[in-house]
Amino acid sequence: MLRIGFLHSRIRVEEKLLIEELNKRKDVEIVRINDGGSYFEIDHKPVDVDVVLERSVSNSRGLYISRIFEANGVQVVNTAAVAERCGDKYITSQLLVQAGVSTPRVLMAFDQKTALEAVDAIGYPCVLKPVVGSWGRLLAKIENPAMAETVIEHKAALGINHQIFYIQEYIEKPGRDIRAFVVGKECICAIYRASDNWITNTARGGQASNCPVTPEIAELCRQTTAAIGEGLLAIDLFESGQGLTVNEVNHTMEFRNSISTTGVNIPEKMAAYVIAQAG
Repeated sequence: MLRIGFLHSRIRVEEKLLIEELNKRKDVEIVRINDGGSYFEIDHKPVDVDVVLERSVSNSRGLYISRIFEANGVQVVNTAAVAERCGDKYITSQLLVQAGVSTPRVLMAFDQKTALEAVDAIGYPCVLKPVVGSWGRLLAKIENPAMAETVIEHKAALGINHQIFYIQEYIEKPGRDIRAFVVGKECICAIYRASDNWITNTARGGQASNCPVTPEIAELCRQTTAAIGEGLLAIDLFESGQGLTVNEVNHTMEFRNSISTTGVNIPEKMAAYVIAQAG
């Protein structure tokens, strides 16, 4: 019997679908691990499992618990290294740049004065993001110097985590972006996310429709996976005047709106990959 540790916060639709797929396998036992439900000794395996599927809503909880399991010889999907690379936008961008993968220009600053200088240097509009965050929260599209001064002053007052200024080039999109789903090394499907708002996340009201996986999308996903690491990933792409460019990479992606949209059983493919990683 293969014992799969299912690391979670709350059980959302995605987690229910993954559990349902894993329960279809007669040779699999699911061991639920609530990331806030117990403490963990760091010097031995916290739970007797063969592999862990990490689905924590909290990036920090998922990352540290994954490290504890890996330190004690348990394979985690996604690995702690991949989670760290995806969970920090600076690390993601740096790895993509180093690998020569197309991605928007990014400037980093660490106080209000240099952040304002960086915004002026990158030009208007530009995007100010927290280095750690998801669902399109706390993003700001900076349109002019007055807005830059207001937003940067506000962020500086929020505390130390907001005093790391990640300033990204704004890409003019055709009212949509692309989310591509990758299992292992393969892009299995993709969706368009359309919105009248410049933020197109489906969590913020973006409308999903099927996006054919073109050779360009497949190749860009392959390059991104080679830079970030193999696993269960959602890669967000922008259509620019120079072709596709990678915006972000997500390691505990939501997919509830993408199964019927694409016709691909995403959780089934994810479950199969996790089982394969157990050896």
